[in-house]
Amino acid sequence: MTPERPSTLIEKPSILILGTRGIPASHGGFETFAERLALFLAGRGWKVGVYCQKEVERVGQRVSTETWRGIELITIEVASTGPRATLEFDWQCVLDAARRPGVCLVLGYNGAVFLTWLRLMRRKIITNMDGIEWRRPKWGPAARSWFWLNEWIGAWLSHRLVADHPAIADHLATRRPRSAIATIAYGADPVTSAPEEAIRALGLEPGKYLVSIARIEPDNNILPIIEAFRRRDRGDMKLVVLGTLNDDIPYHRAVREAAGTTVMMPGAIYDQAVVKALRYHARAYMHGHTVGGTNPSLVEALAAGNMVIAHDNRYNRWVAGEAAIYFNDIDGLSERIDEVLADDALVARCSTAARTRAREAFRWDDVLTAYEKEALRQLGGATAAPAKADRAKHA
Repeated sequence: MTPERPSTLIEKPSILILGTRGIPASHGGFETFAERLALFLAGRGWKVGVYCQKEVERVGQRVSTETWRGIELITIEVASTGPRATLEFDWQCVLDAARRPGVCLVLGYNGAVFLTWLRLMRRKIITNMDGIEWRRPKWGPAARSWFWLNEWIGAWLSHRLVADHPAIADHLATRRPRSAIATIAYGADPVTSAPEEAIRALGLEPGKYLVSIARIEPDNNILPIIEAFRRRDRGDMKLVVLGTLNDDIPYHRAVREAAGTTVMMPGAIYDQAVVKALRYHARAYMHGHTVGGTNPSLVEALAAGNMVIAHDNRYNRWVAGEAAIYFNDIDGLSERIDEVLADDALVARCSTAARTRAREAFRWDDVLTAYEKEALRQLGGATAAPAKADRAKHA
């Protein structure tokens, strides 16, 4: 009698997500994406680890782990603040990731120099190259040089590059062959309703305000947006500008002064239910970004059915298409605002186009599935779904 052959255990594919402050998301687009991807992959049978930053006065336990909704949260303590804390965190993440199995998905390239260690330890690396950070006017020569250098390093040390916009892919093609680049946009959930109470608590009425949700930076045109809105009397229409203000920063002081008492500036709001309501009930979404790719806030505005008033550049035109009307300067922006306030048919037409564009190009399922395929490619093509199906069959 021959002995039974032992059953073959199917290894879970593994992925580590680096480059964000961590999840659950509370900071921005990359954190939201990391949370969505981690939950998606965990639900499809992956072993998922996400690095989370914790700033402390003194490092007690450098690395600790806990499980959240089937995801391993790997918390790294750093005893510093600001940019130094970010670099310390990135380095410690790399040191830890080099000791763990799986493909490394790195979001952003600002600390790409540290990826050298992952390559030496023969880890597979996929890097979302984000926007062209070194072109942003807020940075001085030293910071621009650092970002420029790390963009090159990240491009060459990563096994696969992800661009979230065709224009970013074109830029990366000046660093690496196109065969090394995948173009995968950002995603958003459709918003088809939202309670009015959230906006009324802020003193707003549905359809009686324009909204901007962005970092208060010169390249996001926040100051021109405020100045254009205040150029003439807008009746009972209001402008709401979300974003953190720091009066130690000259540009922020200029924005606050320009806003006066006419423009509402409630700061940064991280309650997603409130943010969704602010988008959904707005007359239009103001988008002044000039540098970047598929900006998450713009994609989310489209998914909420917002018509958009956007700065005229190739990034915004590809994302928003016919859902937006475009401006190049303050005069043009003021005229676009006039059009939006006067033309209900224009608003309705752009709103319909926004939902269509979001549905066709920015569905989360499509985005997350594309990332899974890229990760599986680096792991040698094994699939998570068959492993899950096999377990179900033998349950």
